[in-house]
Amino acid sequence: MLEKLFTLSDQLIRVRDRTYQRQYFSDLTQNRFSILVGQRGVGKTTLLVQHLKNSYPDYLQSRKAIYVQADHFLVKDLSLYAIAERFDQLGGEFICFDEIHKYPDWSRELKSITDTFPALKILASGSSILEIHKGSHDLSRRAIIYRLPGLSFREFIELQADVTLPESSLTDILSDHEQLADSILNIIEKKQERVLALFKDYLSFGYYPYFLEFKDRALFHLTLEQNFHTSIESDLPAVYPKLSGASIKKISKLLAVIASSVPFTPDLKKIKQIVEIGDERTLKTYLKYLEDGGLIRCLSKSGSAMRKLAKPEKIYLNNSNQIMAISRNGIENKGNVRETFFASMLSITGHELSVPVKGDFKIDDDSVIEVGGKGKDISQVWDIKCSYLAADDIERGFSRKIPLWLFGFLKYGC
Repeated sequence: MLEKLFTLSDQLIRVRDRTYQRQYFSDLTQNRFSILVGQRGVGKTTLLVQHLKNSYPDYLQSRKAIYVQADHFLVKDLSLYAIAERFDQLGGEFICFDEIHKYPDWSRELKSITDTFPALKILASGSSILEIHKGSHDLSRRAIIYRLPGLSFREFIELQADVTLPESSLTDILSDHEQLADSILNIIEKKQERVLALFKDYLSFGYYPYFLEFKDRALFHLTLEQNFHTSIESDLPAVYPKLSGASIKKISKLLAVIASSVPFTPDLKKIKQIVEIGDERTLKTYLKYLEDGGLIRCLSKSGSAMRKLAKPEKIYLNNSNQIMAISRNGIENKGNVRETFFASMLSITGHELSVPVKGDFKIDDDSVIEVGGKGKDISQVWDIKCSYLAADDIERGFSRKIPLWLFGFLKYGC
């Protein structure tokens, strides 16, 4: 059994490895048990494979590490526990389970493996709608959860132009954006690239690393549209098997309603009627499924107590590439694209984003951000302390007017 899995592991690692390495989660292979989650297509498998190779460069000879695709036909009829048991008996140290949410009863198996083989390190990956803390086999006290976002604008440029670029904290961007922009532009221009041209490309197709596989951008956008359906019709039932076919159809209809008018200011009563959902609690649950699956982003009103329980004030799609994918006539709302980009980049920082009375976004109940085009001024939020304008179509800013693209250089967790 294990000999076939080692052969499969070697083949899949070779196929799924990539040259560009994202600098996320350096301790993934050091923890006893880690789970990597993220929406479909953001590069979970690549990151998992790269961590395995970096930690065990001699994995082919030593066989101390193995990659197991949980939904592969060679694996689906095997017990993950039995695989881990045999691997441990042969001196294995590190086992990766990819697409774990596709495997029936995955939480029971991982719990048993963790409890039985204390010397074995486990790294699993799966859908962003994995709810580790729920279910009868609680993994929340055993596993460290890492959430992988799509490519930032900085990473996209590094991938496209073969350069290394600095990350920045939000505080540095707000206070020192002129110097930061100058240093970044100098690096990019040495590669004969222009930041605004790169930014336009990023907004259209740069969030998902697999864009490199498609020369035809229309085909790439088609895959994104298909991912909407797959996330709802396949990933969601895999995690919540009690969801009925009727519920899945309602969730799909809910997403269609939101996508047709983002940024969407929800009227819960009206949505319940359109989607034929009986109560507000069920509607909020469906919205949570869509957000956890990386399809939408919900923001609450600034100053709301218990924001996680409050009605969303605005709903965006998760990233700008999704907007381009569903734009049937090729004409998208630029304001929506800009705001969606800003919300997407801020989401990796750990800062809390909400909707203020004036301006587009409030960060940590402190800074207010207005998002607009080149010709927009800051008059709308001028009288607000710690207010800024994130302006599109400019390479450099001045005073409180900051280039929108620069927020794509935000540092993870800062």
